[in-house]
Amino acid sequence: MVGALTGWYLLGCQESVILYIPVVLLMSLSLLDDLQDLPAKWRLLVHFLVAIGFVWVTLGGLPFYWVVLLGLSLVWMTNLYNFMDGSNGLAGGMSVIGFGFYALSAYMQGDRYFALMNLVIVASSLVFLRFNFGKAKVFMGDAGSIPLGFLAGAIGLLGWHKYLWPLWFPAVVFLTFIVDATVTLLKRLCRGERIWEAHREHYYQRLIQTGWSHEKTALVEYLLMIVTGNVALLIMHLTFPYIISLLTVCILIVLALMQFVDRRWRVE
Repeated sequence: MVGALTGWYLLGCQESVILYIPVVLLMSLSLLDDLQDLPAKWRLLVHFLVAIGFVWVTLGGLPFYWVVLLGLSLVWMTNLYNFMDGSNGLAGGMSVIGFGFYALSAYMQGDRYFALMNLVIVASSLVFLRFNFGKAKVFMGDAGSIPLGFLAGAIGLLGWHKYLWPLWFPAVVFLTFIVDATVTLLKRLCRGERIWEAHREHYYQRLIQTGWSHEKTALVEYLLMIVTGNVALLIMHLTFPYIISLLTVCILIVLALMQFVDRRWRVE
């Protein structure tokens, strides 16, 4: 995170100024949580206030219900990275690929400055991944995963606000990880479990429990994310019926793969 913020400063990325305060606040809070284990309710409250404040200031003029809805979505994306940061190389690689597709889409739309902002995050994530993939020497922690999750959602909203991509584009780029985290936590919620407590029921964790290595799990997840990212680029300019049809197919494929993992996990 320090590398990304420093890179923005050195490159004079003025559009990134609106991101500095929420990112530094979330990073500081998350570092404190890494060290002292803060209560979940206070962390979520800060996440919500930061998200609502960002949407309110950046996307001014929206109806109040849109501000709340987008704010909640941003809170979910913020915590998604934390949920998915449980295997070496996974969250770091997700950052490289996800922000890479943001950069590619912005470049294709002619906004090279916004593309460069995202490439700075890609470069910082690649350096981190060098020490986190496989046998990890450095770990992300909440201090890395929470602000990265916020940036994934916030930059996604900024790109939509700048007419670089549709509102659904960021969700399709990160589809595999969003579905994994959402389905897993909904299952836990239906069983009456505390969804904010640590667990090992995400599908990437189940793959590791069945004998897959961290490297193999990460590489397969990378491949899935590359596929969904390319789908997002391909369908961006299609008509609504085609978009819905292709997105439905993608979601069904991901759910089918999750069902396969479920069966294998139960057998093991």
